[in-house]
Amino acid sequence: MDDKSIKGLVLDELEWEPSIDAADIGVTVEAGIVRLTGHVANYAQKLAAETAVKRVKGVRGYVEDLEIRPFAPSFTDEAIAGRVANMLDWDVTVPKGSVKTKVESGVVTLSGQVDWQYQRTAAEQTVRGLKGVRGVGNQIQVKPHLQAADIKRRIEDALKRQADLEADKIRVSVDGDKVRLDGKVKAWFERDLAERAAWGAPGVRAVDDHVTVGF
Repeated sequence: MDDKSIKGLVLDELEWEPSIDAADIGVTVEAGIVRLTGHVANYAQKLAAETAVKRVKGVRGYVEDLEIRPFAPSFTDEAIAGRVANMLDWDVTVPKGSVKTKVESGVVTLSGQVDWQYQRTAAEQTVRGLKGVRGVGNQIQVKPHLQAADIKRRIEDALKRQADLEADKIRVSVDGDKVRLDGKVKAWFERDLAERAAWGAPGVRAVDDHVTVGF
């Protein structure tokens, strides 16, 4: 597929995604690598734009230069920190007192330790859409639970359960609580499926994704 066709598909996908105001987003494509420029209203829209691009057939890579320009008045770091703390307290999937927050120039850094990856992910998702948040750094650690051989087996089993994924195309290696993925898939969403399967194993603290996209 040529770059012009990919650009058209990306523009259509951004317009179709209801959570994005694509009016101020520019798209360029070179050798299958998509670059987004312009601005969006919040961090959640920034992430939604990236996800939309990855869904498009033919996309080989992604470069994002989007700025965040909130429509609402600016919030102080202290006010954002208070709202983040309240939201985390209300989220039943995040253990109380397990996550600490730091806010600097609108960028929220999360730290602490939880038992499962889904709790780490839930904490970040809770913060993403808050007004005034310009970025999220997730430094929350996941406590180790299993031996490397058990982690590898669980990930490989999870990959086999994915209907949209050719599991035999992906190799899994585990070093302690760190996972490396290698192989090749046909689309970005398949790469994301593999990475999510790796993160889903208990005790995984890092995923090094070397899976490539191509035909």
